[in-house]
Amino acid sequence: MKFIDEADIRVEAGAGGRGCVSFRREKFIPRGGPDGGDGGDGGTVYLIAREGINTLADFRVQRRFRAESGRGGSGKDMTGAAGVDLVIEVAKGTVVTDLDTGETLGDLSHDGDQLLVAKGGQGGRGNTRFKTSVNRAPRQFDPGEPGERRHLGLALKRSEEHTSELQSHHDLVCRL
Repeated sequence: MKFIDEADIRVEAGAGGRGCVSFRREKFIPRGGPDGGDGGDGGTVYLIAREGINTLADFRVQRRFRAESGRGGSGKDMTGAAGVDLVIEVAKGTVVTDLDTGETLGDLSHDGDQLLVAKGGQGGRGNTRFKTSVNRAPRQFDPGEPGERRHLGLALKRSEEHTSELQSHHDLVCRL
């Protein structure tokens, strides 16, 4: 006999920031050229197994998780800030499944096991990246790529030993 605790959650990685169209301006330099920076990368979503967590009940309350998006680039070839990665702590022994495809993504059976479940989008390119010997003043840029979205199923599987240990503890508490 196995004790199974289940939950389904939706995760979304951050989108990449958009590139910037900007031109260098200085007092005595009439045509400074392009200096638009790239956008920052979006944050990635990770699941990590922790020893002290015993159940997936927390995921019945909060079911949507979203990592931070990257910031847009700016002038002076400044790259936008990258989005902060999101780390979701789950119980040890959690099996992660993609509910849309039915694919098993991983088994977090040991304390500290980490699983990447949604990769953040790449930041867009600024107009500095498009300059060539023919096109010296490009006005094009790339928008950032969207982050991955997934609908995940989490299942906590326990062995018979752990289930019998929980039952004996429950019986002891009920007798008091």
